[in-house]
Amino acid sequence: MPARSSPVPVPAGRTAFLTVRDAAEYLGLSPHTLYVWRHRRQGPPSFRMGPRGRVMYRLEALDAWVREQEQADSRSNTTLSPLNAAPRMRSDYDASA
Repeated sequence: MPARSSPVPVPAGRTAFLTVRDAAEYLGLSPHTLYVWRHRRQGPPSFRMGPRGRVMYRLEALDAWVREQEQADSRSNTTLSPLNAAPRMRSDYDASA
């Protein structure tokens, strides 16, 4: 796997909207992945802009989506780690068996 470059900076004078290609590069994904996620209504929020209906992503929405992914992952969010949970008794355990 190639080394991931640093996030793509937004060029000066450009709005905070990214095309599919730019958003994919920013996230370190392929544009195809973003198209598939959009079709499945998964992944970061996107919308169509302009008369040709070009798919666009807001930079701030991409950053928020990445933060949500981090918080949903137990490796990044220690409060979700199963290793921090108290042991539970199995309710269907039968000691006489």
